[in-house]
Amino acid sequence: MTRNSYLAPFFRNKKGMSGLLIVILFVIIAVSAPYISPFDPNKMVAIPLQSPSSAHWLGTNHLGEDLLSRVIWGTRTSLMVGIITGLLSTAFSMIIGLSAGYFGGIIDDILTTITNIFLIIPGLPLMIVIAAYLRFKGITPIIIVIAITGWPSGARLLRSQMLSLRGREFVTAARILGEKSMHVIFYEIFPLMLSLVVANFFSATIYAILGEAALEFLGLGNVNLITWGTILYWAQNDQALLTGAWWWILAPGLCISILGAGFALLNFSMDEISNPKLRGRG
Repeated sequence: MTRNSYLAPFFRNKKGMSGLLIVILFVIIAVSAPYISPFDPNKMVAIPLQSPSSAHWLGTNHLGEDLLSRVIWGTRTSLMVGIITGLLSTAFSMIIGLSAGYFGGIIDDILTTITNIFLIIPGLPLMIVIAAYLRFKGITPIIIVIAITGWPSGARLLRSQMLSLRGREFVTAARILGEKSMHVIFYEIFPLMLSLVVANFFSATIYAILGEAALEFLGLGNVNLITWGTILYWAQNDQALLTGAWWWILAPGLCISILGAGFALLNFSMDEISNPKLRGRG
């Protein structure tokens, strides 16, 4: 099967293309931040709490900093955290889910028990507790905290798929030929699970973006960094809604929602493409 035959269903999927365009737009904003940002995001450029105007499209915050510039620069950090954490969570899910499903026995029992324990504990409270006890703040600990709490659902899904594939004839034939377990997993079985892994990455990225915003909003990260979450933190800290500075909250909140919707659309499209029952509806 050619590469075009794999990509054609995706390009015909409206949800997938819409989500891809949204994500690409935010990637362009993140990469171009130094060139498209109208002001230095850390400098006072106008009077504090100025409402949106032609000079400052998203208004200013309590220090007179341009919010459009801060949102643009915040896109870099928030998107980076989402993608890196999504990759880490997906890697954890693959290692645990594929190993449990393929090897079975006591390995499956141990890994499944660990997965179930993490699934029982609510994700957000667990993130808050872990982040609160960390002595150092910043992006790295947030990535680690979210990755630690974001893998269980993906691992359970991949384990279930592995259980249904490990008994197929081609897997049995590969074992009889003396192929090593890693070869069977990654060269024989993994290509059939690729769409599921990609969908898991999109879900993990959404979880990471929302998790980063939540932790930063609660002040559990480095509040001096520019992210969408820290913008919301300072807005809440200075009672933006009570003072009528609605624009301070609206811009980062919309960015989080739109980017999350973009990854969600990509996730839905992968589900429709890989699931024959949904393919016709897509």
